[in-house]
Amino acid sequence: MNPLLCLAALAASCLAEIDTAPSAAASPPNIVFIYADDLGPGDLGCYGGKIVPTPNIDRMAKEGTRFTQYYSASPICSPSRCGVITGNFPARWKITSYLQTKAGNRACEQADFLDPKAPSLPRELKRAGYATAHFGKWHLGGGRDVAAPPKFAAYGYDEHAGTWESPEPHPDITASNWIWSPKDKVKRWDRTAFFVDKTLDFLERNQGKPCLINLWLDDPHTPWIPSATANQEDSVGNLREVMVENDRQVGRLLNGLKSLNLDEKTLVIFVSDNGPLPTFNSGRTMGLRGSKMSLYEGGIRLPFIARWPGVVPAGRVDETTLISAVDLFPTFCRLANAPLPLEVTFDGEDRSQALRGEPQPTRKNPLFWEYGRNEKSFAYPKRKGDRSPNVAVRDANWKLLVNADGTGEELYDLEADPKETTNLAAQHSEVSKTLKERALAWRRSLP
Repeated sequence: MNPLLCLAALAASCLAEIDTAPSAAASPPNIVFIYADDLGPGDLGCYGGKIVPTPNIDRMAKEGTRFTQYYSASPICSPSRCGVITGNFPARWKITSYLQTKAGNRACEQADFLDPKAPSLPRELKRAGYATAHFGKWHLGGGRDVAAPPKFAAYGYDEHAGTWESPEPHPDITASNWIWSPKDKVKRWDRTAFFVDKTLDFLERNQGKPCLINLWLDDPHTPWIPSATANQEDSVGNLREVMVENDRQVGRLLNGLKSLNLDEKTLVIFVSDNGPLPTFNSGRTMGLRGSKMSLYEGGIRLPFIARWPGVVPAGRVDETTLISAVDLFPTFCRLANAPLPLEVTFDGEDRSQALRGEPQPTRKNPLFWEYGRNEKSFAYPKRKGDRSPNVAVRDANWKLLVNADGTGEELYDLEADPKETTNLAAQHSEVSKTLKERALAWRRSLP
């Protein structure tokens, strides 16, 4: 063929690709990140849960993509949240357990709050032109005897309505010095609606620019208090009522986006911060071993649903993409056309292709976790077999757990054995040795 014709054909092909590229490349989406608290896959119908119907969250999955290999950065709240905000494994920023009293934090070898010098997702998106807001649980500094933690603005938020464990608790939900009170103006069972109201109002007032909103729920973390007359037992009945309300409010959010004509301009992510507790005999983990406070799958492998009409494929289940909370920073920045800070080394990787329907089954680097630096200062699952070694690594289908002193190694092939029933460390000694060395070297590198 004539070389000039070849060049012309190539140019036409490139123009065609540009013309058919998702409009998000030119118009960054709103990003609403719904973070449920202590929710397991068994709490949702679309993941096979039987505890309670969740028609609105199931609808979100039908209208978007549901992932089955999403991992939290930690099996407990504060470090899991740190992983989202920073794109780093949370211990890099000295957050190893839930943030508590100063004495308790020292005992866990952790800081009193997230260092505002750490990478911050809202800060980077704000620099890229986003309006930013945090509505809901924070738990990255503030509460108990930790006075004067950094304000929300230090991390890049324009607006906020935080719970008690935050630098600026909202007065309508913090009548007392605790996580909830009967005296709160907005009652415990109305909090999710309160945060959804804030979210829709913020979107309506900022339609001239894209928005990033943390919609970080208190539920279904215990205590389960679905009404003024309910007892305060951690019962299946109370969990059902709490989840019915949570599901209803997710539906109200989705309907609100449509009413504001923002449906096709908004990426909504629904995910949990860590595994559930109690698990009701593993019903809430769908049979995965472990729970909150465990590095077994039940503590860190969680629901992840993405919905963005016209961009995220509808009705899709992605069973191969390995995605982590630390991936959200680079992923959201790519979708928002926001440059990543050059001075930061991220543990997370861009998974935006997977959100667009192209699975990303491989990673450049393994995923690492740690939880439980000593016996006295960390809470652990009480059910036999649920407490894990305190360091873990996942590389491809292999997952190894080991204690920081090198004892208790366990190796699992998660493709064949997702419930971690058969320790293969002896049968695959070379794999076990390699992963053990990597896990312990990573653990030694932490502050």
